[in-house]
Amino acid sequence: MVAWRGLDFPLPSPTLAVSMGLFDSLAKNALGGLLGGSAKMDPAGMLSGMLSEAGGLSGMMAQFEKAGMGATFSSWVGTGTNEPITAEQMQAAVGAENLQALAGKVGMQVHTVLPLLAQFLPQVIDKLTPHGHIHENHPSGSQIQSVLTSVISSSFGGLFGGGR
Repeated sequence: MVAWRGLDFPLPSPTLAVSMGLFDSLAKNALGGLLGGSAKMDPAGMLSGMLSEAGGLSGMMAQFEKAGMGATFSSWVGTGTNEPITAEQMQAAVGAENLQALAGKVGMQVHTVLPLLAQFLPQVIDKLTPHGHIHENHPSGSQIQSVLTSVISSSFGGLFGGGR
């Protein structure tokens, strides 16, 4: 708690601070793109590359099945509630080498990327499979960008007065 003029305010959680850092990076990336600049971080390109390396959504599902988390991944594809995943489970499913490469692409440390991936990947997969099955194994960059925009907007909309 932080006191200011007799009022106590809770400090933001570390997850919120990291998420806001990611949001800031995404916002700067979007602004850079609008202004014609180049940004190191391209979240849609990064996710597209991650999916391609896995063999698309079906390949990623197979990775999760191999790691014993097929039911979790299936919940993200299905139309029901998305099962949560821990950072440790995400690391087991995605693999240490892939995570290191991913972290390098976005200019962050693995220990920072991992909880964000665990928080946001279920939502991204869910939105890429709106009918409860993998319709398109290799979504386009524009589809991924649209989904990321939607996920970020819904995740942070409440912080800035927007709706979910």
